[in-house]
Amino acid sequence: MRALRTPVGAASAFLLCVLVALAVFAPLLWGDRADAIDTNALQQGPSEGHLLGTDSLGRDIFYRVLVATRLTLGLALLATFVGVTAGLLLGSLPAVLPRWAARIVTSAVNIAVAFPGLLLALFFAVIFGTGTMGAVLAIAFAITPSFARLTQTLTASVSGRDFIAAARVCGVGRFRLLTRHVLPNIAEPLVINATLAAGSALTAFAGLSFLGIGVQAPSYDWGRLLGEGLNRIYVTPAPALGPAIAVVLAGLAFNLFGEAAASAAGHRQQTRPRAKPSCQSTVDDSEGGLLSVRNLRVAFPGAAGWITPVRGVSFDVHNGEMVGVVGESGSGKSLTALAVSRLVEHPGVVTADRLDFAGKPVSRTSQRELGTSLAMVFQDPMTSFNPTRRIGRQLAEVSEVHQGMSRKAALQRAVERLRAVRIPFPERRVRQYPHEFSGGMRQRAMIAMGLMGEPRLVIADEPTTALDVTVQREVLRLLARVRAERSAAVLLISHDITVVAQTCDRVLVMYAGRIVEEVPTDELFTAARHPYTTALLAAVPDLDTDREAPLAVIPGRPPEPGEIGAGCPFAPRCPLADDRCRVEEPALVEVADRHQVACWRETAAVGASASTTNGQLAVLADATTPGARDE
Repeated sequence: MRALRTPVGAASAFLLCVLVALAVFAPLLWGDRADAIDTNALQQGPSEGHLLGTDSLGRDIFYRVLVATRLTLGLALLATFVGVTAGLLLGSLPAVLPRWAARIVTSAVNIAVAFPGLLLALFFAVIFGTGTMGAVLAIAFAITPSFARLTQTLTASVSGRDFIAAARVCGVGRFRLLTRHVLPNIAEPLVINATLAAGSALTAFAGLSFLGIGVQAPSYDWGRLLGEGLNRIYVTPAPALGPAIAVVLAGLAFNLFGEAAASAAGHRQQTRPRAKPSCQSTVDDSEGGLLSVRNLRVAFPGAAGWITPVRGVSFDVHNGEMVGVVGESGSGKSLTALAVSRLVEHPGVVTADRLDFAGKPVSRTSQRELGTSLAMVFQDPMTSFNPTRRIGRQLAEVSEVHQGMSRKAALQRAVERLRAVRIPFPERRVRQYPHEFSGGMRQRAMIAMGLMGEPRLVIADEPTTALDVTVQREVLRLLARVRAERSAAVLLISHDITVVAQTCDRVLVMYAGRIVEEVPTDELFTAARHPYTTALLAAVPDLDTDREAPLAVIPGRPPEPGEIGAGCPFAPRCPLADDRCRVEEPALVEVADRHQVACWRETAAVGASASTTNGQLAVLADATTPGARDE
């Protein structure tokens, strides 16, 4: 353990071992001497026979301090266990309760945290009464609020991770999500803080016994011995110094060990999580696209009102089709994918005139059914899996939950899926943890998880981020092979327009939360019409690029979602913008077969072309009307 390699950690661990040894063996070795009454040696000072002197009944204080170690440590650890357990339950409840009940629990914890721990301990001690169990419960309930608050904070930090969202889409229940995915990932800081709480509980217990509301005669702990010795401190301080030193050393041992463990954990490289599901659907989508989106909007509350990062997105994805979505960071690509997958969390609000998957409205599709028909490949391979669970178990869980497979059969299927995505030695790899995989292997394992069933749509959100070009090519080839072999549709989200052009059938170009151009990839480099699309293409260097000239860039920056006003959002960066562009936003119109553009210049061109065509048709109609020539 890394904590034991530091001087502080080693010293505190040694002290803890000494304390545990005393708690176990001291009553057996010196219990009789500690209880022996000697009327000829009442309240004596330190001597060769009595290192710390004797009490009012002539009992040896030194041996009593040693024997009191068991009761002191036992009660402190019992109070810590009760307080930590109660805090863990209270802190975890918001993750499994309905939203209204979670708010009540959170508010109660926040109110309790506002009071100092010692004040709470005294308050509960009065309620539970004097005595050992009363003091245990008082200290336990004083520990509970702070530990519950810590658990809530850690749970919230993990609940936003991608692997939690993916497990939720899988249909994993709230309780199982908490015990299998959340708590294992926050166990380390909780254990460290429990160690620190034990030190605080020990000193607090000693304080209550010192005040006379803790351990009662004939039992005794360090706090009670300290209170008895305080009456003689001006005559002989040794009877009070002995238990005081014991309390200080024990408290330091717990606190320093917790600090050393926290420091060691802070230097340990952390690996983050995620996971995913899939299976098959029998819904026929012959009447429309596999995925049909109309006027999709995603809004979040802001200080000045609602902010809408995705503003009226419409598109279709058909069976076996590969559609690319490109745009700069912040254009709304990933948020669109999350909205389609129903992964936008409160307080985000998703609305759409139509949002259908496999012929059924997404809003009325169960989480389990949606998760088994749609596979997600998230953008950061470092956060693809739960770091506390083996790869094979994470893959197998999908088949166990959704296909009713046995544990053995599901694990065998996981081996087959890892082999299908070209991961070498899959029988050995299923027993490894995510940190033992390289970035490219982790990304391929993510795709394998999506293939544990038979997904009809794979949404790949920046699947090649942080991968070198060789691994990037392998991942893209794998997605293409999945599409070809399984007839699955793929929605590929990327900021690299050349990657999309090489792999997809159609390209959706997004800017400021809207689709500004939809174009077939075979026409992308020759027929792109929106100024933003042409600027993206111009910014990509090729072999003919002049190495002496500066790289082409798009001037300015994309607007923030709350900054979008009237007019075309690209107008401030567009060299072709005119007055109309700055006051009125263009709609997405069809300019050619399977080609749509949201630009006033192209709209005007289409209108002029349509006007010319209509005029020609009118002339032709007049010429063919009976009597037209005579007139």
